[in-house]
Amino acid sequence: MNPIDQVSVDPAQGAATTGATEAHASQWSWVPIRSLGPRHHDRIVAHLLSLEESDRYLRFGYPATDAQIARYVDTLDFDQDEVFGVFNRRLELIAMAHLAHPNAPADPQRGAMAEFGVSVVRKARGRGFGARLFEHSVLHARNRGVQTLFIHALSENTAMLKIARNAGATVERDGSESDAWLRLPPDTFVSHVEEMMGEQAAEFDYQLKRHASQVQRILDTISEVKAHISKSHHIAGE
Repeated sequence: MNPIDQVSVDPAQGAATTGATEAHASQWSWVPIRSLGPRHHDRIVAHLLSLEESDRYLRFGYPATDAQIARYVDTLDFDQDEVFGVFNRRLELIAMAHLAHPNAPADPQRGAMAEFGVSVVRKARGRGFGARLFEHSVLHARNRGVQTLFIHALSENTAMLKIARNAGATVERDGSESDAWLRLPPDTFVSHVEEMMGEQAAEFDYQLKRHASQVQRILDTISEVKAHISKSHHIAGE
């Protein structure tokens, strides 16, 4: 799974000085991240198909065709893996993360592992969505007993590797490809509360957007009806 994200954010775990800490805090903003399921199949397909050829190359490790992307989405196991998304006001999926849990036994040294992949549409770059999805996935993984988060990326995907390094991951480069390993801390009561509150807030945000979208469709319909009536009256008057 070769993640892609061109954002230039710095989600460092700590800062060397008070000034750096304050600067990092000022750049942080909450992003509503929602869990996705089978009912979001078409939205996931639309999101991945909207990626440009170069973005598909970085995300999958090759310039995936539309058919290959459709097959990838069809193989998503929502029961075993986790898929997260960020929606805009029009309920378009503009950023998505896939947290895959392999069937293989836990590694003796690294313990239970999960693999992280992310994609962000070009028009939504530079807002920190990739970094927020990474942090969300880390929190979700550690709350489920995952001990190591794994990222396999093309070495040229410097933005993704920067996010991994800033989080404290060990990055091993092998020519055109790189592997990143991030050791996760154990879950705590606070981490579970943080995840629960984030999920509830994201669901509330989604429902607000959904309601606003429905209201807008009603207003658009009313506007079209009024325009049609006005046009009919004008024609009748002639």
